[in-house]
Amino acid sequence: MKLFGKLTRETSFFKEQPRDMQVLLMTNMIYAFVLPVIEIFVGAYIMRSSNDPKIVALYQLTVYTGIPFTFMINGYLLRWFRISNLYSFGMLLSGASMFVMMGLETLSFEGVAVAGFLMGASFGFFWANRDYLALGTTNDQNRNYYYGLETFFYTITAILVPLAVGWFLGAANRNGWFGGQMVQSYRMVTVAVVVLTILSSIVIHRDRFKNPAQKKFLFFKFDQLWNKLMALAGLKGMVQGYLVTAPAILIMRLVGDEGSLGLIQGVSGAFTAVMLYLIGRMTKPKHRITILSVGLVIFTVGTLVNGILFSSIGVMVFVLCKVLFQPLHDIAYFPIQMRVIDVVSAKEKRNEFAYIFNHEFGLYLGRFFGLGLFIALATYVSETFALKYSLIVVAVLQLLSIPLAKHITKQTDAYEGKSSETEEEPLIAVAAANETTI
Repeated sequence: MKLFGKLTRETSFFKEQPRDMQVLLMTNMIYAFVLPVIEIFVGAYIMRSSNDPKIVALYQLTVYTGIPFTFMINGYLLRWFRISNLYSFGMLLSGASMFVMMGLETLSFEGVAVAGFLMGASFGFFWANRDYLALGTTNDQNRNYYYGLETFFYTITAILVPLAVGWFLGAANRNGWFGGQMVQSYRMVTVAVVVLTILSSIVIHRDRFKNPAQKKFLFFKFDQLWNKLMALAGLKGMVQGYLVTAPAILIMRLVGDEGSLGLIQGVSGAFTAVMLYLIGRMTKPKHRITILSVGLVIFTVGTLVNGILFSSIGVMVFVLCKVLFQPLHDIAYFPIQMRVIDVVSAKEKRNEFAYIFNHEFGLYLGRFFGLGLFIALATYVSETFALKYSLIVVAVLQLLSIPLAKHITKQTDAYEGKSSETEEEPLIAVAAANETTI
């Protein structure tokens, strides 16, 4: 009964949030079932079909190349199309891009590059509009809750989806379903992805979101505070490629088949999901640096264990740390990013989408460096060396995010004329600006 009462209170608290924020969260909750398939099993499919980690890395690089390109296209399309339509198009395009991948007879560099760029385009439409809607439907006081609840959804699906898909692919392989062809099994998974993208597209249209009022979004000079955030974005992007690419390669090389993906992800996921919801529900803006620091230290420990042991146990520890690190990092990073956009856009009197668009290039430069490092080490040294040590290099560099994020937070306080002790007080002017934006 106590548990039921707590669930009822949390449900009531959710219903007290603005309607547009509720609709956005429900949309992302459904699409959260799609992301683990795209992030883990597409890489595993390429690895199984090509047995070449460099092709997996190439796929991710073309995915990340497609994202900023589509951010720019999305910025222009917002002049003529509703933001909810472009948002749903991005979700639908992710399923279509998986069909393109599964339709390739041979995984050539050219074919994988085209499929990767198409997947990047789907992410571009999804993330560009999602970030703008998240910025407009929240303020600095409820963003910990928003991202805590959102990452709670993502973490739960990171448990359930790999378990379900891993079991399905493993059972299909053992029992000879679909003529014993794994490609057909992956295609069935793709069909399920398309169905989910259709459902999430329907939900996002339950509210009428408004497009950015100001049309210009392409700028080349920004306030120094924004330039510092771009450096932080570069550090974040540097590790993103590895979080998608490395686990699939390590598991296929050192652990076993795709069924192991679900088992390993599920070991730590349940604890992480509950922890994230509580963090988002109970913490305040002043706690974000602490959350970020804990996540980065956990990730660094995981890469060190993987590099030292380089065995199935090492991989399990690394994936365990990755499952803990990624949502902790996001729940701290995104509110910091959004708060800087609130402050700098008001100071420079520019469209908020201009900063969301520009931010993607900071991420891209980091992703390009990280994946480029992996490809170079795998090509000119060895695959084993790349898998063991490039992760450690990236993790150590990531630790620079801690002092940089702390400095950015202090400078943001200074721009607003407030101290860290009053940080949890509502940002009245910012909240009012958000309400008139969306």
